[in-house]
Amino acid sequence: MKTRKLGIGIVGGGYMGKAHAVAMQAVGAVFNTTLRPSLEMVCTTSPEGAKRKARELGFARATADWRELVTDPAVEAVVIASPQTTHRDIAQAAFVLGKPVFCEKPLGRDLADSRAMTAAAKASNCVNMVGFNYIRTPASQLAREIIGSGEIGEVTYVRGEHTEDFFADPAIPATWRTQGRSNGTMGDLAPHIINASQALAGPMDRVLAEIETVVKERPSGDGMMKVTNDDHAQIMCRFTSGALGAFYVSRTAHGRKMGYAYDIYGTKGSIRFDQEDQNALWLYEGAQKPGREGFKKLLTGPEHPDYENFCLGPGHGTGYQDQIIIEARDFLKAIESGRALWPAFEDGLYVNQVVEAAWQSSEAKRWIKLDEV
Repeated sequence: MKTRKLGIGIVGGGYMGKAHAVAMQAVGAVFNTTLRPSLEMVCTTSPEGAKRKARELGFARATADWRELVTDPAVEAVVIASPQTTHRDIAQAAFVLGKPVFCEKPLGRDLADSRAMTAAAKASNCVNMVGFNYIRTPASQLAREIIGSGEIGEVTYVRGEHTEDFFADPAIPATWRTQGRSNGTMGDLAPHIINASQALAGPMDRVLAEIETVVKERPSGDGMMKVTNDDHAQIMCRFTSGALGAFYVSRTAHGRKMGYAYDIYGTKGSIRFDQEDQNALWLYEGAQKPGREGFKKLLTGPEHPDYENFCLGPGHGTGYQDQIIIEARDFLKAIESGRALWPAFEDGLYVNQVVEAAWQSSEAKRWIKLDEV
């Protein structure tokens, strides 16, 4: 198989920037891809920090100006791993130059940003993708296969959550995460489980939501700072398929570290999944013999989607970084074929639409249809 180099530029050198850099270095070996990423340039907020990240992560060059990265001739594709307030300008600039863009979730800081970014992607006809990595675990891909094949019948109800506890303690100081609507739980955690519901049960028709701030002030310096965004929310929904749904998202859920979880009930059975045990999927098949009824634990293995490329041993498991490598493979496949793969910017726009509908519902205290926003 003939391979060729693909120059990658990554905006952001933090947690997700590092994850994408590692993924781009590993994806060719893991999946034997035709396109082999070359880390050409990294951009962070300071020249010194960018140079340090370039040394640490293996980039050829560094910059503190994302415009320099986007316009660099050696950068053929752009990965946006910076705060969501920066996504729109970077993506639009890349599309003008005809460069594919992978953008971390959420797509934009708000619905207006996401609509503009999706329009720019369509106008440019460039490959585009949004970074929803949790739905790519072998177990969640298996769940999609089971639902799609009709094994549990028609989906009737979905219960989902994305719960963590990194702000559960009121003594934890204020940070940038406690300021601005786009950095709250609805902007940070909710998009993941909304994306999961889209993948597993299809789009929503309408939502009813309540969104709250649990800890109103947090320590900052010698005083207290007001928290200007949300800590948790509950969302009820009706899917266009007719199924019902209920979701809870929180960053103040004591004891939950990666509570990306769902229960899906169908007319013939049901599925349970919890990201804290990401290498297992629980399946209940209807019409079981009395006295032998119960959920069956399916341990992921080489027979399941994308598992074999990482490990040949059933039950040995894959991890968080592997999800990012699978994303990188999907992005490279999209570039090679010239066609966007799910989830593309349009799917990220849908997520922002649900988030906006939830905010409008919480403020108006009524159901909001997605086509109203």
